[in-house]
Order: sequence, then structure tokens, then C-alpha cells
Amino acid sequence: MTSDASIHPNEALRVSVLSEALPYIQTFAGRRMVIKYGGAAMVQAELREAVFRDLVLLRSVGVQPIVVHGGGPEINLWLSKLAMEPQFVDGLRVTDADTMDVVEMVLVGRVNKQIVNGLQRVGGQAVGLCGSDGQLVTARLYGDGSRGLVGEVAAVSIRVLKPLLDAGYIPVISSVAADANGQAHNINADTVAGELAAALQAEKLILLTDTPGILQDRTDPGSLIRQLTLSQARDLMAGGVVQGGMTPKTECCIRALAQGVKAAHIIDGRVPHALLLEVFSDAGIGTMVVGSQRHLAPGTAGDA
Repeated sequence: MTSDASIHPNEALRVSVLSEALPYIQTFAGRRMVIKYGGAAMVQAELREAVFRDLVLLRSVGVQPIVVHGGGPEINLWLSKLAMEPQFVDGLRVTDADTMDVVEMVLVGRVNKQIVNGLQRVGGQAVGLCGSDGQLVTARLYGDGSRGLVGEVAAVSIRVLKPLLDAGYIPVISSVAADANGQAHNINADTVAGELAAALQAEKLILLTDTPGILQDRTDPGSLIRQLTLSQARDLMAGGVVQGGMTPKTECCIRALAQGVKAAHIIDGRVPHALLLEVFSDAGIGTMVVGSQRHLAPGTAGDA
């Protein structure tokens, strides 16, 4: 052992970060966190690797992560290869029977297994599922059916997840689920993540996005709102501050919190190791939505 008392600044920083993470690791050990994985973090190799390592680290320190994923860009790629034109109405993919076949093939048979293999390559143990497995998610037709086989969540059963979590596996779930008659439906992955988080009574629901979080001014990334209560989030939606693609994500957080999830986070998946920065650091990286003022961190009640 060297007696040299000098420590490189980078080494001191690493030790400081680990020390800061300790109380969070102790608090969240044994708790469940549902992470919706999507956006740039699925597309860019460096970000993918960071997410996989973050998830395996969470599992290694006792947290129980459950991953829910979409795969819109990959679906569009395969539709293009098959000379099928993607169609969207109000942000939802129009899913006729032929498109549903492609969605199921891509999400369940391709993207899901790529995530499982990625997690196992960095030392984790993962199992790939879709909503149909063990009747994890039962679907019903969304709206009036004009968008085809687009579904919403009718019911959730977590029986298939419990033994996997207890055995140390990371469940990886694609957002395809069957209705009561066995017909597969394409469900928004944010929605599936939120309903699963509620059914699991998760400590956290975390949505990886391609934005910094909820912004007071959509044109100013510096206007990030770091913490919100449930009522403040509803007020921001009613006041038009939350618009566009952030609307369904915020609604997903609100619904999960209303059903007992402790906290919901919208974070920027374009930042390497965003998951660890949000979960294990004092400052965090995105927007956290909690049930009431008493759940806010000290000194942040006026963020909204």
C-alpha cells in the first residue's frame, strides 16, 4: 500500500459520488422501479450501453427494476422494408391487421430480445416478456376503434413478475398485449409502464425521454421544473404549459401517482447514466412528480 497522501481530483470526485449515493441505495434496496425505455437511449449505442449498465447496477444494489419498452423507429424501419406506409392519428400509430403483425414481430421478437441480450452482456440476468405472457396485461380496444388494433390497458396481473423479481431477474416487457379473445393490440409503452407501476405499487415510475423534463417554457431548456406535486402537474396541464408529446407522459405520471406510486420521473435519456443521476444523486436530472408538498425535497416546494 502506498503512503502517498495525494489523491487525483477525479478519484476524489468518484468517491464523493459514491458517498452521496449511499443513503439512496439504502433507502431503495428491495424497492421496485418501473422504467420506460425509449427514445435516443434505444437508438444510440453509447446511450444504450449506459442504460444497460445502470439497470444492472440498480439490480446489483438491491433495487428491483422492471423495464417497459416501445420501439417506434424500429417498427417504421421494418414497415419501410415491407413497403408499408406508417400512419399516425393524434400521435397514435394506426394499426391495421398487417401493421399489427409487424409491430408484434418487431417489439416481441426483435427489440425485446436485443434488450435482454444487452443486459446479460453487461452482467445482468433478464427475461423478456410481452403483455400477453401470464396475462400480465389484458388489452381492450382504444376509443372507437378507428385507429385499428390500438389498445389500452384493461387489467394488469403481476403474478408472473413476482417470482422473476424474487430470483434476481430484470423483467423486460414489450407493450403488446392480447384482449379477452386473444387478439393482439399495440399499446402505448408509457401507458403500460404507468399501469404496471401502479399494480406493483412501485417506489418510482421513470420515463426516459428526449427532453430535459417538464419545462416552464418549452423553448428554454433552462426552465426545467425539477419537482412538482400532483396538483401542480394538473395545473400545468390545464394552463397549457404541458403540451404536445409531454401531455401523455405527464398524464401517465399523474395516473400512476393517483394509484399509489410514490414518485414519477421524466428524465432526459440523451444524458449518459441519466438513471443513476436521477435515482442516486441529490440534484437529480429531470422532473420529479410526487403526491403532495410533504413529499418534496426541502427547499423545492416553489419550483413550479
